[in-house]
Amino acid sequence: MKTKEDIVNNWLPRYTGKDLNSFGEFILLTNFTLYVEMFARWNDVPVEGKDKNWPSATAGGITIINFGMGSPNAATVMDLL
Repeated sequence: MKTKEDIVNNWLPRYTGKDLNSFGEFILLTNFTLYVEMFARWNDVPVEGKDKNWPSATAGGITIINFGMGSPNAATVMDLL
């Protein structure tokens, strides 16, 4: 059986397209793509993982993740963080 750490180390990069070391110290969660795009534009950083389930952007020690719609996605992202 895999440990929670094994699952996190596999799932977070798979869902976001980001290396674990590139996440900011603080995480903002949203279910609106526009918020991730606005955050990226304001901070002049790219939106990463546009082809993944959870696109994100990181700047100034903050990562914003769009977890999409639905309770299962919300529960999964909270479990992984």
